[in-house]
Amino acid sequence: MLHTIIAYVEDKPGVLNRVASLFRRRAFNIESLAVGHTHIPGVSRMTIIVDAAEKEASSRIEANLYKLVNVLRVDSLTNKAPVARELALIKVKADSVSRNEIIQIADIFRANIVDASPNMLILEITGTVNKVTRLLHMLEPFSIMEVQRTGVVAMLRGGEEGSPDLALMSSDKKQKNGS
Repeated sequence: MLHTIIAYVEDKPGVLNRVASLFRRRAFNIESLAVGHTHIPGVSRMTIIVDAAEKEASSRIEANLYKLVNVLRVDSLTNKAPVARELALIKVKADSVSRNEIIQIADIFRANIVDASPNMLILEITGTVNKVTRLLHMLEPFSIMEVQRTGVVAMLRGGEEGSPDLALMSSDKKQKNGS
């Protein structure tokens, strides 16, 4: 079962390593990891998708993440319906014979052509993991040269929860730690 965890962390060196080590020590496989700055200075957001068999894994992971010093807030999106997207760049061989067919496939998936040369195209696609995977499957006969996927970023749909602010994150951490 895939679990989606959002961790708000202090933007400091070594935090990503500590979070990844936590998952390694507990033998959870990270399927996807995307990290970036938030609208709050000094705070980064990690979207982590973990493959874990137990239903309670999300709450266990959340509790363990809160034990890390630089983790400010943790949210589980596992049993919710978030908006989730992935970005991928795909370099595919495209000679004069196959180029039009590749362009048609890209149009079907609403992928953009971001670079071209006489013998290749680079496509950019944003969408669900399944959409990106389906495009890759459709492009396999044309000889994919390289793929770069960003990992999933996810956010709760509007109205379910507001965006956290720094004060809330600090008070959440104190409550979880019993301070």
